[in-house]
Amino acid sequence: MSQVETATLETLDILRLLQSLPHRYPFLMVDRIVEANGDESGIGIKNVSVNEPQFQGHFPERPVMPGVLLIEGMAQTAGALCINAHSAGVKPPVVYFMTIDKAKFRKPVTPGDRVEFHMRKTANRKNMWWYKGQAYVDGTLVCEAEIAAMLAPEK
Repeated sequence: MSQVETATLETLDILRLLQSLPHRYPFLMVDRIVEANGDESGIGIKNVSVNEPQFQGHFPERPVMPGVLLIEGMAQTAGALCINAHSAGVKPPVVYFMTIDKAKFRKPVTPGDRVEFHMRKTANRKNMWWYKGQAYVDGTLVCEAEIAAMLAPEK
């Protein structure tokens, strides 16, 4: 056996995300997770469509994805990574979005874009996880933030 072992990267499709996260349309902000490395890192994918309800009011003449929904996509990606890494075979706990820090919005995201939420764990203590996230469209950084999530048993 080699001293250097490679990590197996996992993919979470929409069905697995629906089992993991409590979010549903129109508030599910991630369609798939690719390259999930346990709770260490992963890339969430969001395909932005003009048919989404936020574009009726934000803005009808020039639809722009609200920045808060980009942050939510990051949080959902991080939450799914945590739940899938720590709840194998057990009903997933509830994941709570706890903090947002250093959020920056670089470029607008519009219908037709494919957003990639690159999430990397920076810390973990007990039932709390901290992640640094970056959102990209076609390789261009559009948003970044540091977030925290907490897993709690469902009551």
